[in-house]
Amino acid sequence: MRHALAILLLTATPALALDGLVEKQEFTLTDFQTRGGEVIPEMRLGYETYGTLNEAKDNAILIPHFFSGTSHAAGKYAETDAAPGYWDAIIGSGKPIDTDKFFVVSVDSPVNLGAHDPTVITTGPATVNPATGEPWGMGFPVMTIGDFVDTQKGLMDQLGIGKWHAVMGASMGGLQSYEWAASYPDRLDRVIPIIASGYANADLIAWLDVWAAPIKVDPNWNGGDYYGGEAPVAGLSAALKTLTLHANSAEWANSTFGRAPAEGSDPAAIDGKFAVQAALDAAGAARAQIADANHFLYLVKANQLFVAGQPQDGLYGGLLNIDVPALLIYSGDDLVFPPDAVRDTASIIRSDGTPVQTMQIGGGRGHLDGVLNIAQAGERIRTFLEAE
Repeated sequence: MRHALAILLLTATPALALDGLVEKQEFTLTDFQTRGGEVIPEMRLGYETYGTLNEAKDNAILIPHFFSGTSHAAGKYAETDAAPGYWDAIIGSGKPIDTDKFFVVSVDSPVNLGAHDPTVITTGPATVNPATGEPWGMGFPVMTIGDFVDTQKGLMDQLGIGKWHAVMGASMGGLQSYEWAASYPDRLDRVIPIIASGYANADLIAWLDVWAAPIKVDPNWNGGDYYGGEAPVAGLSAALKTLTLHANSAEWANSTFGRAPAEGSDPAAIDGKFAVQAALDAAGAARAQIADANHFLYLVKANQLFVAGQPQDGLYGGLLNIDVPALLIYSGDDLVFPPDAVRDTASIIRSDGTPVQTMQIGGGRGHLDGVLNIAQAGERIRTFLEAE
């Protein structure tokens, strides 16, 4: 399994792949202006497409990705790939997101975590600032979920698509889905946020800070100025380890590992490990090889700042701006976006008459059920997408 998935998909079983191979494409936005008013001279990002855009250009579905994800939502780059894209179970010919009917667009985010993954095309602190010829580092503008959406709107315009048939994504992709519906309600027909609530509450803000903390205490981080020197790999590995545990569930940890010792280790020794520790260490270390610490911190900040809609809309105002039909899918034992937070979001959107459906899925993987067990919601998604 590729390192880019290992952090999230511990012990996962690959699904059947989308028919045919997929190709990473790229687009560039010149002088991209952030919602904070700063300008990025060259915003270069990757994307993938599945299916065919019809003549009317009204069959397009956008899929933004989760925190540690990429645009690789379905299919394989090569026959020899160990696993297909993360939502391959529901994207493809005859599948719930039927590529015989729909043209699916999946986009790499700015400040993508996999900055050193050869299949990712992103712009962020690790990329070169054309004004200096050096990596941006912490001089890169702070990005918001709204900025991510605006880059996708730029691609939408380049492709000549006037309106998305739907926008749908998991976790951070769900935040971007809410943002699309709140900021550009006339540019989509429906929205499907998955394992995500409509704003970052205090609990999520605090947990994101816990995720990021190991990076900032790694001396190699050096205030974000480490390009050309030793990268803060130890801190980044620990941060990814924390993310992995939080995204899973107690059921997963207990049923998968129990109290078994790590192979060749004595947990009674001060430096000994249980199997669950060793597995999480390995997952964090594997992903750190292609990830970037500053990109991790920028993603944390974007998620902490998230409130659907523009700042003047307030905490709930952006959700009230959503007037397209919504289907909210959540996991019953999600620790990142707990069920109550998603149901509260649904109630707010529904409060002014917007049609909202909800669906709970399970599978014992906590937050990751929205990635690994999304097929449980497949027929519900199919019906929602094909409704008049």
